[in-house]
Amino acid sequence: MRASLFALPLLIAATPAFAVPMDDDDSTAALEAANVSPALKAMLEAAMESGNENDVAVIVKYARAADPESADKLVKIAADWRDSRLKKAQAKIRSADFFALVKGHAELGGYVTTGNTENVGIAAAMELKRDGLDWRHKLRVQADYQESLGITTRERYLAAYEPNWKFDDRAYLYGAAQYESDRFSGFSDRVSLSSGIGYSAIKSPAVKLDLEVGPAFRYTRFIAQPAESNAAARGSLDFGWKITRGISVTQNASAYLQNANSTVSSKSALLTKLFGPLSAQFSYSLQYESTPAIGRKSTDSTSRAALVVDF
Repeated sequence: MRASLFALPLLIAATPAFAVPMDDDDSTAALEAANVSPALKAMLEAAMESGNENDVAVIVKYARAADPESADKLVKIAADWRDSRLKKAQAKIRSADFFALVKGHAELGGYVTTGNTENVGIAAAMELKRDGLDWRHKLRVQADYQESLGITTRERYLAAYEPNWKFDDRAYLYGAAQYESDRFSGFSDRVSLSSGIGYSAIKSPAVKLDLEVGPAFRYTRFIAQPAESNAAARGSLDFGWKITRGISVTQNASAYLQNANSTVSSKSALLTKLFGPLSAQFSYSLQYESTPAIGRKSTDSTSRAALVVDF
């Protein structure tokens, strides 16, 4: 079986020259020259030294009401400070080697399944992500395995890779390649390829929401039926919410829609930080096949409790 990703457009854009960024000493000097009240000056200096942009924005908001005469100067100082931080961060990313920007997590835990199999077993997964200025790479691998009395009762493997080319602060082009093997769902191999457009609908330190849509191609080699190759449409969402410093929830879902057999999968997870890089994760996964193999059920669900290590 030979298949290739849909070609992604390659665009070349000229990069404008930037002015020399303002450093912390420049910010302090600008505050001195602005002739603002000592109290406002101290608060704004403390916020800038902490590096918290939300705190800086709040102080500037109320400082404009408390000292209207200095409002424009304070707004400019805060804007220059933010621009300086952004340019320094971009320069650091440009000078970093490939692996310096790689982050990820690994998880190991147990699961309870219902549907085609009803067992208790172990599961392992790992996700890697590299986020550069223009490109973002995501890699995910997962394995579920159960053996009872010498008989394998569950065996599912998944590997997915997605490169994103960011042509805007929120919009990007994506490519997606995914391999699955799950003989207890009726297929030994399934390859899904897609490319399309993605958009970060929500992008903040606490909440993110990425949406993707595009055409796809799928090849499935069934165990007891002929292999199939089909064109499809793919859609996905990636939602994350940091409720507190130590608690977050995520929702990932994807759908491949086609005439033969459509697939919808989702994973809802609650992550609680324990200490250091270690967290506890409780998740619920669902996979639906509109036309399952003969003798198979259309829906599988998996509940997991796992330990997660960030790196």
